Amino acid sequence: MAQLTAANFFTTGEKARIEAAVREAESRTSGEIVPMVVDQSYGYPRAEIIGAGLFSLATGVFLSWAFGGESIWVFLAVFFLGYFPFKFLIRGVPGLKRGLISSAEISEEVEEKALVSFVERGLHHTRDETGILILISLFEKRVHVLADRGINEVVPPHTWEEIVKTVTDGIHEGRTCEALEAAIRRCGDLLENKFPVKKDDTDELPNLILE
Repeated sequence: MAQLTAANFFTTGEKARIEAAVREAESRTSGEIVPMVVDQSYGYPRAEIIGAGLFSLATGVFLSWAFGGESIWVFLAVFFLGYFPFKFLIRGVPGLKRGLISSAEISEEVEEKALVSFVERGLHHTRDETGILILISLFEKRVHVLADRGINEVVPPHTWEEIVKTVTDGIHEGRTCEALEAAIRRCGDLLENKFPVKKDDTDELPNLILE
């Protein structure tokens, strides 16, 4: 089974459906809605270093005690020989690596990725400051919604928790595409009255980003 990445997270048909949902929502408002899927928000090298050190330490202690007569040389040999294999093991097993990272750190990195992407992808440059980013970060299994200043001035911040829950529940239930479509429609509903579509509106941003 192929590893799940942003590139293969949705089928071709699902991508078309999501882009169509964005176009429909944006036909009712001057807002710009951008769903984005990324493999991970950060590499978390510290988790690999600490995890490899802990596993090598435990393995070295056990083997030196069980087979090496508690020799410090056996311990050191096992520790240094095991460090890099354990590091690559942690890197290659997402569930193991994720278990070595605190929930708070994951939240911080996903939020930072959303902020960086918001700027890099030009969502802060929309004419009426009405960009909305719906970020799905696969490694972290997190969803984050970020809206520009123009929207946040009239839409309560807790509103985005509803969008996050819609997408998160959909991912857990195996219906991510449908949940994302629903979240996009809900964003359109929220913006329609406050930011109605204008005659000269153009589609300023991509309708789906896979990174």
